[in-house]
Amino acid sequence: MERSEIEENVNAFLIDEMEIEAEKVKPEALLREDLGIDSLDFVDIVVIVDKIFGFKIKPEEMKAVQTLGQFYDFIASKVA
Repeated sequence: MERSEIEENVNAFLIDEMEIEAEKVKPEALLREDLGIDSLDFVDIVVIVDKIFGFKIKPEEMKAVQTLGQFYDFIASKVA
């Protein structure tokens, strides 16, 4: 899967499923502070990522992921 496809899929579920404003969805956005993603949202994200990308996120894997760009990179490393 191309990086652009990953970004499109992630952005789509953040906007549609998580109801985050489209203008906030950019690579440098901080997941918690800028996008308002909390621990309950991460549970939903785990389910959505498994459905779209076919792998389960382990909580410890997300500790280093601070920005949306890092999240794209994390998914890219798993689907490569």
